[in-house]
Amino acid sequence: MASSVIKSGALVSLEDLHPSSPHFKQGTSLRVTGKLQEYSAETAIAMIVDGSAQLKINTEHLRNLSLRLGSFYQFIGELLIQPDDNEAILQARVGRNVDGINLDLYHQSLQLLRQFQADHQKNPTT
Repeated sequence: MASSVIKSGALVSLEDLHPSSPHFKQGTSLRVTGKLQEYSAETAIAMIVDGSAQLKINTEHLRNLSLRLGSFYQFIGELLIQPDDNEAILQARVGRNVDGINLDLYHQSLQLLRQFQADHQKNPTT
């Protein structure tokens, strides 16, 4: 019997998600956070932004999430890349409202986490 493993979503800021990023691969599992700028109930496509970066989110599998423009959300899902225009959309499997989050502190914590992981890879015994 085949088992499917659901990978945890790698923490990625929207500004770090670009075509030359190691996370910009078909099927990569990601966790992203941003402010809801647009949402279409007909297509279930949302657009979140963080600074000058933006990402489309397919919310069709999120049944109990109420989306409000201007609120902050965090999504976990798999990145789907359109081969013809290199446009990315996250197929969300989890979503939650994170209103009240301090994005500056969130970005600082991401930087500290990356620094810790890089240091740990260089010297795994400490």
